[in-house]
Amino acid sequence: MNDLDSLLAAAESDFAAAQQGAELENAKARYLGRTGHLTELLKGLGALPPEEKKTRGAEINQAKAGIEALLTAARERLSRAELETQLRAEALDVTLPGRQRGMGGLHPVSRTIERIEAIFASMGFDVAEGPEIETDWMSFTALNNPENHPARSMQDTFYVDMKDAEGRWLNLRPHTSPMQVRYARMHAARYADEVSQGRQMPEVRVIAPGRVYRVDSDATHSPMFHQIEGLWLGENVSFKDLKVTFSAFVREFFETDDFDVRFRPSFFPFTEPSAEIDIRFGSGPLAGRWLEVAGSGQVHPNVVRSYNLDPETAIGFAFGMGADRMAMLRYGIDDLRLMFDGDLRFLSQFQ
Repeated sequence: MNDLDSLLAAAESDFAAAQQGAELENAKARYLGRTGHLTELLKGLGALPPEEKKTRGAEINQAKAGIEALLTAARERLSRAELETQLRAEALDVTLPGRQRGMGGLHPVSRTIERIEAIFASMGFDVAEGPEIETDWMSFTALNNPENHPARSMQDTFYVDMKDAEGRWLNLRPHTSPMQVRYARMHAARYADEVSQGRQMPEVRVIAPGRVYRVDSDATHSPMFHQIEGLWLGENVSFKDLKVTFSAFVREFFETDDFDVRFRPSFFPFTEPSAEIDIRFGSGPLAGRWLEVAGSGQVHPNVVRSYNLDPETAIGFAFGMGADRMAMLRYGIDDLRLMFDGDLRFLSQFQ
């Protein structure tokens, strides 16, 4: 074995012994660095005769190529070892179930509103939605609730820092009743045209779901809540139709025939006569006690006039109920605030 073979064997041994990148680079310097063994041999070529220099130079370059090949192999070995160590440290147990993103779902109030809309749609009612910021006229005056009327204090309306064209402050609507007015006025010209031509006035059937705002907060009230207002006008719509309609709604909504409905006299500026609607179930967790679920009444003639309709021709009833209240009764919820806390432990029960 000549000196170059010995050098190649020594380099192979040193490279194989290196367990870290730094050790390998130090071993490389001993052979290929500025003062390395091969570098010194190349420097000594100048003292050799020309023919011997050529032969010796070729042998040294061949040895250098061999050492570089050994160095490359050693680097690959250390790289693989480092990768294997990393993979072991970051190992995944592929037998475990994957982490899935939870599925969302409808809020119980949204479910309730959709259910109510579907039931009334099956009875021929349209669904109307409108602005939550309303004019004073739409929120009160058009509903037979003029300025300084004591019934206004029952609403405790929130006002916003904006005024209407007449300089009155705008408010966050305290009920969805303004949609009665907006909807009826939008169709009033067609209704009047039908009557003027001797035909029967088309009926107005509409419900108006949406958010409303009042200064109130406890276990059964919230400053923001959801209301569904209903209106049915025609030439021969009576209180009897209200009872039949609402009884049919209760039957479908709660999926039971085992209940009673009563109309308890009350006062609302926009209806006359007015009544609270109570229901009592004969069985189930709510059985035996009367539950107030809605307000109702025959639409007041002044309100019909605000629709731009004739109260001698257009008669009918209106009602309003809290969608949150109906959701509480349907799902057995005893605190309204739970529905607005955003607690997924509560909301996930309804998915």
